[in-house]
Amino acid sequence: MLMRLPFSKLLGIAAILFTALALAACSGIAPKSSPLKATQPLHQTAINRLKEIGSSPGAAMMIRIFKQTNEFEVWKQANGGQFKLFNTYKICAYSGTYGPKLKEGDRQAPEGFYNITPGLMNPNSNYYLAFNTGFPNKFDRAWGRTGVNLMVHGDCSSSGCYSMTDEGIAEIYELARESFAGGNTVIQMQVFPFRMTPKNMAQMADNPNMPFWMDIKEGYDRFELTRTPPKWDVCEKKYVFDLTTDGVPLDATGACPARTGDTLEAAVQSKEAADNAQYKIEVAAIGDRAAKAAAADQAAAAEQAAAKARGQAIGGFFSGVFGGGSAGTAAPNGAATTVTAPTPMPAAKGA
Repeated sequence: MLMRLPFSKLLGIAAILFTALALAACSGIAPKSSPLKATQPLHQTAINRLKEIGSSPGAAMMIRIFKQTNEFEVWKQANGGQFKLFNTYKICAYSGTYGPKLKEGDRQAPEGFYNITPGLMNPNSNYYLAFNTGFPNKFDRAWGRTGVNLMVHGDCSSSGCYSMTDEGIAEIYELARESFAGGNTVIQMQVFPFRMTPKNMAQMADNPNMPFWMDIKEGYDRFELTRTPPKWDVCEKKYVFDLTTDGVPLDATGACPARTGDTLEAAVQSKEAADNAQYKIEVAAIGDRAAKAAAADQAAAAEQAAAKARGQAIGGFFSGVFGGGSAGTAAPNGAATTVTAPTPMPAAKGA
């Protein structure tokens, strides 16, 4: 049928195809309409970066998200066993504010620890590519929290999800796909409101989510100390990390077992003690700055009031000396006002 078309139309079709291919080549990803976008190969620059950090496409993978700075980190396991930062992607948008998701329709992006599995990958997403966060997880369900289809996806728009550029989600999706193909069954995703430093925590000291953040901070600390994702579970309706359970899942609302054989426990407690001490210093400094600012505002207000009072006193003084009131001011107590006619000037001579 193409051979029957006029030569000018063939040139037009060829131009359209060439433009589409050129655009795809410029972006480095398959078009959104392409059925091959979920299977497009990992770009050579990503493969080279993996080699630089001593990793490979099939190695284990971990994700960290920080709402405050819109950062989406991908970590890959290196040859020595520890994880190294592969890349940090900018989150285009997420909805809501700091704090966990509580219920369907609150337009809040989740926080906490989630396990991404192959079944959560969505190659046919309407938002280029996507994967489900796994919300609600075991912790969320223990608290009766609700919500569905909380995704990481492309298109730079969000309604309770984490939205990336199409180029960003394409590479993240490819990395996850290759990690699963390498035999890994889970990609841990850690979602935090901000980096869990004493300074950042102190700035949120009055936030009602602080107990929850102190809970997930232990998982943050364990990764910071070891550069390996901590094993997480839920008991007593809280996150617990690296507990020895012989493979038996914990009861999310039941009592937590005693911690045994945790070689990292001493290091974690030492870090928590140091962080808590610094946290108190930061909170005190914030309180001191707030008190000084309040005192300065009060002093400025007092000075303004004093200046106003001085201005009124000066105005009253001059009014008393030179006469106050105005021509249109009524006489006090309703008394009648007597107006004296001016005395005529003497007539000029010769007038």
